[in-house]
Amino acid sequence: MLPRRPHVDRRDVRRQTSEFYRPSGFQTMLFDSSKPSIVIAGDKGVSGTLTRNQKTFNRLIKQIEQKRQRLAAWEILLPRYQKKYAEELLPIEAELEGLQLQMVRKLDQAYGQKGLTRTERKVLAEFIANLVAPLLEKSDDPELKEIYNRHSGSDYDEDLAAEKQQLKEMFEGMMGVGLDDDIDFNDPESFLRQAHEKMTEQAEKASAEQASRAARRKKTAKQLAREQAQETEEKEISASIRDVYRKLASALHPDREPDLAERERKNLLMQRVNRAYESRNLLQLLELQLELEHIDPADLAQMSEDRLKRFNAILKDQSKELDMEITGIEHAFTLRFQVDPRQRLSPESMLSLLDVQIVRKKQTFRSMEEDLAKFDDIKEIKALLKDLKSMRFDEGMMF
Repeated sequence: MLPRRPHVDRRDVRRQTSEFYRPSGFQTMLFDSSKPSIVIAGDKGVSGTLTRNQKTFNRLIKQIEQKRQRLAAWEILLPRYQKKYAEELLPIEAELEGLQLQMVRKLDQAYGQKGLTRTERKVLAEFIANLVAPLLEKSDDPELKEIYNRHSGSDYDEDLAAEKQQLKEMFEGMMGVGLDDDIDFNDPESFLRQAHEKMTEQAEKASAEQASRAARRKKTAKQLAREQAQETEEKEISASIRDVYRKLASALHPDREPDLAERERKNLLMQRVNRAYESRNLLQLLELQLELEHIDPADLAQMSEDRLKRFNAILKDQSKELDMEITGIEHAFTLRFQVDPRQRLSPESMLSLLDVQIVRKKQTFRSMEEDLAKFDDIKEIKALLKDLKSMRFDEGMMF
């Protein structure tokens, strides 16, 4: 669903309507972080007498653990959020839409009555337009569109196209890729698939162009040496991962175990080892070694600097991959649940923020229900308009 902001002196009135029906909020924490499982300790503890590579190793392990915890937090949150969203927020939103529709029609009738000043009619028109806009997001009702156009002084379809363009430009800026003009932001899976394809296409194109330029240029001795060093380093990195994998595979090979129960246990462990090796997940391989007591944490401190350097290169890649995975989940969440993409997302706070939304919607419903009963009286409408005109609100708030 596209976030709407009608083109009618929106700086004041949208904020006025939201604040007019806005209760207070609250926030709680859901998840606790834990310490990383693998660190290199110096003579005086974790932070004492460590080499640069050892410190880098510890820092990367900590970063990866934190990112894995964040992914786990999202995995815990999503089904709970979806359930509460569907069972508690959507029903009250449907009731609120029905009430808004009644209010729009009643206020539209009141607009033509005697007793309102020019200024009051202007405020009322803006208020009506802001009530109609979210209704049109879910219904292409010609009657509502006519009401919106008449009171906003603009065209709904043109406003919608402009806002879609703004949303497209914002996501293009965030992702660094161009999106198709007909992209559907109401379909998160389609949007993310296209964004991924565009990013992959852009990366492949840049790589091909770089390779083409390099092929046209005669390589210097330094360039040849650097390429050789990179190739050697990649082989050494692969060898380092393969070495850890082989030690685990040798110890766990199920076919060598006569006991059926132990063979099944080793088979499950070997599946974990294979998955970690296929994804070049060094941290999981090291954790499995610790779990099976094939290495002692103290042994890490005796690792050579060259080996540590190769391990650090692998861990950096893992950290980047986790960043991409987190970004994908959060983009999908933003689109699926109509969250402002500029809002900082945190799995620890999203359920609490959803509770705030539900409370606000319910209080909005009660307030609007009370107002609707009064709006047969032109004096009550004038009182509403006076309140809207006098209040000051935060930018961008909606009810």
